[in-house]
Amino acid sequence: MGIALKKTAVDVGIVTNNPEEMLSFYRDLLGFRFEGTLETPGRVMYRLWCGDSLIKILHHEEGLDEVAAPGGIKGATGYRYWTISVSNLDEITQECADAGYSIPVPATEIRPGVRISMVEDPDGNWVEFLEN
Repeated sequence: MGIALKKTAVDVGIVTNNPEEMLSFYRDLLGFRFEGTLETPGRVMYRLWCGDSLIKILHHEEGLDEVAAPGGIKGATGYRYWTISVSNLDEITQECADAGYSIPVPATEIRPGVRISMVEDPDGNWVEFLEN
């Protein structure tokens, strides 16, 4: 039977020890629409919208000792990057570089008519921008 979707987008949860830096990247630099915060005992969720996808940045007040392995798509198995389709690949990649973020994959044509770049957020998570 398969999944019966009620929403055509997915929600992404990113757990961080650095909420202000993550908000600066996703909200201020990339321009995700900030919906607000959801506070529960011991943690705060910052809710941002990227199109129809909800990006949830979760911060535990006590902080977490374990962090994901660095290195993007070659660093480990599991969720290693996520993709945002854009119409301004060169501009957003350059804005991220100008703001001091690492660009492990500069704007590159991966097949005719399809270009990508990859940027590291403040926690080292990779965000792929795709333009076609």
